Amino acid sequence: MIARIWSGESPLWLLLLPLSWLYGLVSGVISLLYRLGIKRAWRAPVPVVVVGNLTAGGNGKTPVVIWLVEQLKARGIRVGVVSRGYGGKAAKYPLLLTSDTLTSEAGDEPVLIYQRTGAPVAVSPVRSEAVQALLTEHDVQIIITDDGLQHYALARDKEIVVIDGVRRFGNGWWLPAGPMRERASRLKSVDAVIVNGGVAQQGEIPMHLHPGLAVNLLTGERKAVAQLPALVAMAGIGHPPRFFATLEQCGARIEKRVPLADHQALVPEQVAAFTVPGQTLIMTEKDAVKCRAFAKENWWYLPVDAELSGEQPEQLLKDLIALMH
Repeated sequence: MIARIWSGESPLWLLLLPLSWLYGLVSGVISLLYRLGIKRAWRAPVPVVVVGNLTAGGNGKTPVVIWLVEQLKARGIRVGVVSRGYGGKAAKYPLLLTSDTLTSEAGDEPVLIYQRTGAPVAVSPVRSEAVQALLTEHDVQIIITDDGLQHYALARDKEIVVIDGVRRFGNGWWLPAGPMRERASRLKSVDAVIVNGGVAQQGEIPMHLHPGLAVNLLTGERKAVAQLPALVAMAGIGHPPRFFATLEQCGARIEKRVPLADHQALVPEQVAAFTVPGQTLIMTEKDAVKCRAFAKENWWYLPVDAELSGEQPEQLLKDLIALMH
């Protein structure tokens, strides 16, 4: 239903317009206070790069963060990552992730980034505190923030926005009548726009999520998705249909689709009930970090990697490295 409202297919968005105007007013005032210097942003002693969204819902932001971290590390740059840690609740903040950190503490995306990249990751609702915690424990040269485009309390040196190339901006309205956290005109002030799927417009960087081999949660065995029998597909991400479509593009034969809420907590009994004997459960890597502790032998996940096209990605990396000189 929410997808139909945000796309403009359902006229119910008209009923939500007064709340959207209020949302736009409040967010606009907050932004103005920082631009005028009435509220002061905290600036880190190292460059900060924000990777964020203009819209609610999954746009492919976390794969972009992972891509940036891996590309910078490959060039000898020491990178740290900070996040709000949405979906997690730690005993205290800021929280520096370790190999023992649970998704219930840090949230699924920070744990995924930590496990995939090996970069130091810190989470806190106050992102400046997460940055300071990283700098206290690690000699990092640059900080990537996972989300936080609208978190103006943390000063940033570069802003990167990730757009879903298929859905783009829906009906264009602020939440809750539409998907927008800020209006599309905000793109004029950011440093790079990455478009996940669809058709990139002039000046935008095209990106596609490239799936790898499916990985068994228990054994680590890798196998082509098309070779897995009787698939039940589970996705607890911002836009589950994207995951289901990716599986089908890989030749998967899906018997059942289980869309879940983004960041939804998962318990063993719930996940086990999605399949019956003879079926195989396939999930996103973000779901896998929540399920690994109680995984069954018929549970698999599909990792994806961001692939950016053209000459702009290399120039973007050069611009980020130049911030440190």
